[in-house]
Amino acid sequence: MSVTTASYVARRAAQKERVRILYRRALKDTLNWAVHRHLFYHDADALREKFEANRQVEDIELIDKMIAAGEASHDKWRHPDPYIVRRSSPDCGATSNETKSFYLWGRYAKPKSTTGAIIFLREEIHLDST
Repeated sequence: MSVTTASYVARRAAQKERVRILYRRALKDTLNWAVHRHLFYHDADALREKFEANRQVEDIELIDKMIAAGEASHDKWRHPDPYIVRRSSPDCGATSNETKSFYLWGRYAKPKSTTGAIIFLREEIHLDST
């Protein structure tokens, strides 16, 4: 394997990784724009068709330009207020982006009873919007 072949294979692998990351980011961002799941499925299919249309391109320079254009387009059309799933908070299903707060978890208090239950203490810190 020559040096040029090795560099070609390495560059193609890096391009494939960038395309994969771009597709996943765009697919996750599609969830922010689609209000209902059936709308998401339609948008996800359209997104997949855009990526599949250019699957057979072999020119390395053209692929780099297409990836850069796709990343720029994704940054331009990114949702201004994405939906954030809070997985560490017990009330994650009730709120989405209503308050700008975050929770500090990790302080434990053991009750004096013999049940051995651990009580989670939660501190909620509200951030000023100013």
